[in-house]
Amino acid sequence: MPDKKQDLIDQKLQDLNNDGVDRRGFLKCMAWAGTGLVWTMSGGIPVSRAFAKGYGKDASKGADFSFVQISDSHIGFNKPANPDVTATLQTAINKINAMPHSPDFIIHTGDLSQLSKPSEFDTLDQVLKGASAKQIFFVPGEHDMLSDNGEQFLERYGKGTKGTGWYSFDHKGVHFAGLVNVANLKAGGMGSLGREQLEWLEGDLKGRSASTPIVLFAHIPLWTIYPDWGWGTDDSEQALSYVKRFGSVTVLNGHIHQIMQKVEGKVSFHTAMSTAFPQPAPGTAPSAGPMKVPADQLQQVLGITDVNYVVSGRSLAVVDSSLGASGSSASGNGMGPGGS
Repeated sequence: MPDKKQDLIDQKLQDLNNDGVDRRGFLKCMAWAGTGLVWTMSGGIPVSRAFAKGYGKDASKGADFSFVQISDSHIGFNKPANPDVTATLQTAINKINAMPHSPDFIIHTGDLSQLSKPSEFDTLDQVLKGASAKQIFFVPGEHDMLSDNGEQFLERYGKGTKGTGWYSFDHKGVHFAGLVNVANLKAGGMGSLGREQLEWLEGDLKGRSASTPIVLFAHIPLWTIYPDWGWGTDDSEQALSYVKRFGSVTVLNGHIHQIMQKVEGKVSFHTAMSTAFPQPAPGTAPSAGPMKVPADQLQQVLGITDVNYVVSGRSLAVVDSSLGASGSSASGNGMGPGGS
């Protein structure tokens, strides 16, 4: 199984040895200026507004709590698309620490490492220790399950979880469920939750009031973005059927290294940028993988997601914040790529 997963990933990764991005130039253009987009979710309708350096004073006003999503740090990756992913993860942590209001916790939506090596996880842990938010929740990406089917990931980050690492928790009236859809990748790389996890999720949600806000998070998107590249989860429809009765549902994912959002009824789907390297928009390249980006544009396509949740109004403000001087962009309705 590990060999098959590695072959699948190797097929997707592009060799960008001649992209002309040098380490010094890359890090120089990774200076953070703190711009991005605020997404406010109310009644299933997304509204966005740009924010700049002074964003923090107003963006979280009235919020019951906030948390930050980071994704796809790929510690250990060293191709020219980003020769120093540890430095860009540190940039993201510095940005989190500079927020006027410290988030309650951080969610990492997978691909912590590049090859699931102990040294890569060690490096990640060292960087995350410096985060102002001391509680961090994880779900694995396929890169975190290469060498041992995820045993090391579970030992480090999955204590108390079920199966291959799924779990749930409650925070200030909101119910969170961390799902694993990378343990049994389907043909073409499509994610899969599997019967056991689906049964657990159904039971986990059963009996909860329909007014309870729900946040689901997993590595691969729980909506089909581009099946040719494996950008979707083949049994996500079953999982999403369990949340239809809830009045507010937010689904956070990583994997595709770019912002995309979609609203279906009361369910809002949102993917995050990577802190490591961008990937091409669906169908715009021969395959998915680290994307060649001019050095002066790199800071615009790496980032974090800051979420402010207002329980009383059942609204969710999602702030997509690039690590660089220019903000990302996304469509205000339907599905729209951003961060390019």
